[in-house]
Amino acid sequence: MCSRQQLRVPLASVALAAVVAFAGNRCARSADDPKANAADEQLAAYFRAETAKLRDGCLAEIKTLDDWNAKKGEYRRQLFEMLSLDPLPERTDSKATITGRVEREDFVVEKLHFQSRPRLYVTANLYLPKTIDKPCPTILYLCGHGKVAKNGISFGNKVHYQHHGIWFARHGYVCLVLDTLQLGEIEGTHHGTYKFDRWWWNARGYTPAGVEAWNCIRALDYLATRKEVDAERIGATGRSGGGAYTWFVAALDDRVKAAVPVAGITDLENHVVDGVVEGHCDCMYFVNTYRWDYPQLAALVAPRPLLISNSDKDRIFPLEGVLRTHRTVRRIYSLHEAEKNLGLHITEGPHEDTQELYTHAFVWFDRFLGGGRRPIDGPAVKLFEPEELKVFDKLPADEINTKIDETFVAKAAEPKVPESKEEWERMRDGWMKDLREKVFRGWPEIEASPKLEVFEALNFDNGGGLNMYYIEPQPHISMVFTLYDYPQPDNEKLVLLCVYPYVLKPNEEGVISPPDTPFVDAGRTGGLVEVRGENPLHYLADPKAQVHRRRRFMLLGQTQAGMQVWDVRRTIQATRSVGHVKGAKIVLEGRGPLATIALYASLFEPNIAELRLYDLPASHADGPDFLNVLRSHDIPAAVAMAAERCPVRIIGAKRVEDWEYPTRVTEALGWDKGRGEKDPPRLVVEVADAKAK
Repeated sequence: MCSRQQLRVPLASVALAAVVAFAGNRCARSADDPKANAADEQLAAYFRAETAKLRDGCLAEIKTLDDWNAKKGEYRRQLFEMLSLDPLPERTDSKATITGRVEREDFVVEKLHFQSRPRLYVTANLYLPKTIDKPCPTILYLCGHGKVAKNGISFGNKVHYQHHGIWFARHGYVCLVLDTLQLGEIEGTHHGTYKFDRWWWNARGYTPAGVEAWNCIRALDYLATRKEVDAERIGATGRSGGGAYTWFVAALDDRVKAAVPVAGITDLENHVVDGVVEGHCDCMYFVNTYRWDYPQLAALVAPRPLLISNSDKDRIFPLEGVLRTHRTVRRIYSLHEAEKNLGLHITEGPHEDTQELYTHAFVWFDRFLGGGRRPIDGPAVKLFEPEELKVFDKLPADEINTKIDETFVAKAAEPKVPESKEEWERMRDGWMKDLREKVFRGWPEIEASPKLEVFEALNFDNGGGLNMYYIEPQPHISMVFTLYDYPQPDNEKLVLLCVYPYVLKPNEEGVISPPDTPFVDAGRTGGLVEVRGENPLHYLADPKAQVHRRRRFMLLGQTQAGMQVWDVRRTIQATRSVGHVKGAKIVLEGRGPLATIALYASLFEPNIAELRLYDLPASHADGPDFLNVLRSHDIPAAVAMAAERCPVRIIGAKRVEDWEYPTRVTEALGWDKGRGEKDPPRLVVEVADAKAK
């Protein structure tokens, strides 16, 4: 048998040949574009196909008004869930407080704050006509991102959008201009995955859009307490981020009687395929568990008056996607025979708060809330210095705005150690149901085992060899599977599949070596499993491009990590079909975050002989980011589920205490009872540092 030193040169050559062949077959690569990447080209095709699937399925089951009425309640429930609002938070005392007033000749501004949840402060300005004889039509104005700050002090987005409140108050409306979490007086963040590497937001099922939607709902609660407000004539509007929040609150709450979202929605084709996701922070998006396209959100406003307003040169809400969204929504309004309540307003211009856009919002609300049409008698103008509209003299010390992402969505409760087999089975089946329906819902339907296409082979002197295959775990995704094959007696057939970072990087001398493997020196049959996002070419990728690639998965109701589990599953299935290793036992091994990928793949594939998990993270809070998984369980519970199915060895654990739960479950249910002397225990935890014990 060749030694590893003897194999180093030919294997490196094979690996390099694989990279070149992979790139040549899967994308057009030119000398002028050295970063052109086969895997990225494939992912682009994949994203197009997945987006088309969701587009074609959007509201396809709705043929009649009866269909809509039967489904609408469930759609709304799904939206609450995808906005981190299921279960709905308790409507606690909002402790609404007016901190000051500013008066002008024909209107008044009240500076106020309330708590949408205890210690989650919302700052706002309430614009009121100077003279009010009876309850007025009312507008909830939702701000986009309009930073106003001096000397490190934020005055809130509400200052930037003050002219809207002024115009409404001067024309007989009450208008509440609401600050957002991002860039408000108390500055939280919308930029978790976009900027701050908080991929655990996906695992928690958290989106800042949920915070904004809840703040809007509680703002409606507050308006209902005001004698100046006609609760039957409340409208909502805003632009950019405020346009998105207008969609959310109007879709969720029927108290919004008319809506004008401005530059706040487009479809998945724009976001995912055309790449406008790269210009949006996370507050624009729900956690797409149920795999919606955005017209489904928009349709939930029907049949209430809705004006979709946009400009024709908006780079982050492109016109084509706005028109496609309107076309789908129009069909739902037609079912209601309410076409007169749906409007489309397009002006010339970029992504800006132009007078042409907001003038038509004023006309729309006059028509549906104000009792008729009237000419616009002047532009909306700003009158106040930022200091005049500031709510707090000193920010509250007890605020949770800056860390609301850590608590807004509750983690699943710590699981109990079951007292019986039946209790365990109920717990396990519940977790598996969550995995199928809420975590990995974006997986394709099971198909026949994927085919393996050999593109490089190397024979060893002892009869063994190395085959490099293309494998397609699903259409448009093709990866490399490297199988080292050594002769084995039939009764000892064993395949060790290693899920490792499959990155071939040159060292300082420019020499590329193959990944370290545990089976070359031992002369054992084994395979290196590639997963999407860990392709040999990806070390060339721009880090920002990698971030937005991962966000595209999220918009499709997946995560990159979740689809990596699918890749491992399909490789296991393909390995079982290879003639010379057919019938072999499979040992699955992973390292670091990819150990978690291997762990979850083992929960869905039968007859895994053993799991070997190196440096396994103790929590999804540290990765990988499977959608919604922390709302159900964490990694120790997954280890317990795996240990029921096969022996599990955790190698290099930081603390043995991290794995107390699966250890106690194994002991409580007696999974090691009756095993033979040569049978491995169901769970072994090896701590990296003996002192850590």
